Amino acid sequence: MNRNVKIEEAAKEMGKSQQFIRIGLQRKTLPFGVAEKLSTKYTYYISPIQFYKYIGKAIPEKYIEKEQKK
Repeated sequence: MNRNVKIEEAAKEMGKSQQFIRIGLQRKTLPFGVAEKLSTKYTYYISPIQFYKYIGKAIPEKYIEKEQKK
């Protein structure tokens, strides 16, 4: 199970550039994840549930916990 949506996947799903996603997370204008600056570089976390709810699509199977599937 994946616990994080990758920047590449989020950009593709939204039809936006990867840079759009990164900047949106850094500026806190996209409500589905966070950007944390570690030293000189950023690290990103995108919540699968919040992301797919935001874009109005069903959450892919790979993001659903086994316990939730039962």
